[in-house]
Amino acid sequence: MKKTKHILWGLALMFAIMMSIPYLLPNCGLIALFAFVPLLCMEHIARQENIRHFWMYHYAAFVMWNAFTTFWVCNATVGGGIFAVLANAFQMSLIFGLFHLSFKRLKKMLPYVFLAAMWIAWERFYFDAEISWPWLVLGNSFARSTWAVQWYEYTGTLGGSLWIWASNLGLFGLMLSIGDNSFFLWNSKAKFAAVTGYALVLLLPLPASALILKDYKEQEKAINKGDNLQVAIVQPNIDPYHKFDALSQEQQDSIFLTNAKPLMDSFKAEGNSAPVLLIAPETFTNMIEMHSVLQNNSVKRYIDFLQDYPWATMLFGASTYDVVASAHAPTYTARPFGKGYWYETHNTAFTLNAQGKEEHFHKNKLVVAVEKTPYPAFFGKIDDLIGGVMGRNTGQGEVSLLHVGELPLGCAICYESIYGEYYTSYIRKGARAMAIITNDAWWGDTPGYRQHLSYASLRAIETRRAIARCANTGISAVITPCGQVQDATRYNELTSFKSSIPLRDDITFFVEYGDICGRICTFIFCLLLLALAVEALKR
Repeated sequence: MKKTKHILWGLALMFAIMMSIPYLLPNCGLIALFAFVPLLCMEHIARQENIRHFWMYHYAAFVMWNAFTTFWVCNATVGGGIFAVLANAFQMSLIFGLFHLSFKRLKKMLPYVFLAAMWIAWERFYFDAEISWPWLVLGNSFARSTWAVQWYEYTGTLGGSLWIWASNLGLFGLMLSIGDNSFFLWNSKAKFAAVTGYALVLLLPLPASALILKDYKEQEKAINKGDNLQVAIVQPNIDPYHKFDALSQEQQDSIFLTNAKPLMDSFKAEGNSAPVLLIAPETFTNMIEMHSVLQNNSVKRYIDFLQDYPWATMLFGASTYDVVASAHAPTYTARPFGKGYWYETHNTAFTLNAQGKEEHFHKNKLVVAVEKTPYPAFFGKIDDLIGGVMGRNTGQGEVSLLHVGELPLGCAICYESIYGEYYTSYIRKGARAMAIITNDAWWGDTPGYRQHLSYASLRAIETRRAIARCANTGISAVITPCGQVQDATRYNELTSFKSSIPLRDDITFFVEYGDICGRICTFIFCLLLLALAVEALKR
């Protein structure tokens, strides 16, 4: 029994290492197609040996995976990082525990189908949950191996999750049949069908991706090369932890505008009259009152700067607030702002031109605890008791577009770029190109900012929209509609560059129809859960 437990711990560690590699190293996504096999072997051994307290093994496996891949969250908040690892692992472990128990009621291959469907249904639910941390959605394993998943334009990221489960379960099934000698008792047709079926599941997506990529590149050659948006991106490299201790907002504006001027002058020297988008990162400007945006000193400086470039539009992030007159708190998220007044805060993206025309969009997908208080009717009261340590930003409910001249532009703010189906809302509203503004400096020089950048490549593939990405300390870049990262800056440097991104009007299958893969898996999970409940009641 002791030897068996050592084997179980070894398999748990093997799973955690194999599943972490795709998130930490480039071009290693295919490892995820085999990474769950140790975990499935661990469950099979535990069931055959009737191991007690099996939950400890699979929970430890998921804790290790979460810790290896997202330890960097602790750089921003130690408590939040530990909670994210333990809570996310708990949900994964709960799914795996239900799968383990389902063998008592479901027969043959049904528990494995139940596991795959349940996991993907959970991932789909996690995208819309009030407390949401879908960083380790399985389909994200291919974020740095985009050559393998160009078909995400049809399935979205959960198509990658399904591929991972189908490949792992197919291999595990073959291993089981060989291990108990049943494979050798099958006739030749059955053996051929089993091996061929697994090979198709494992390998067919790769040539499909290559063909889609080849076809896309041929289409690009036919697209009018003049149908582009010129962009100028400035990476100001300001430490967010001492943003206003070391530098005033005026000094920060000066850093940005000083580095933007050579880029804009070069456009001017070329006789440019086409729209140009000048981009600053998320929350670059502090505390703009929404009812008097144009009276803000930073906004005035930006408008003055743009007078020499009337064809330019500036995109920048800001912390903003609304003041509300009320005798009592108008919402659970409002904070007092003097007697009879309250304020609501937002994380906002602005566009601004030389004529003083501004548009704005309030970030909807907010980071739990840091930016928003989940279930504010309950947790808001607790937060008040402990001194108001949680963020209480509010979004605007649905996406809206910004404009560069007459060009419709979508702007995802930081965390929003990991939500695939939500992100498609910008394109359905008419966005011809996308921008992402972010501040990844909270995590330091860790895998976090590289993972975040790579997820933008998946959004580009799903929507076939190019992205201009501006990050405070890096990585800023341009991402093509096939997910290729270009003009990437280095981390932790003050820099700027100009580039161009293609404009597109086409709509992908995923944009038009949404997450069909997730919906089908959720339906299958519900059916099997119902069957499980009926079987339990019968007994």
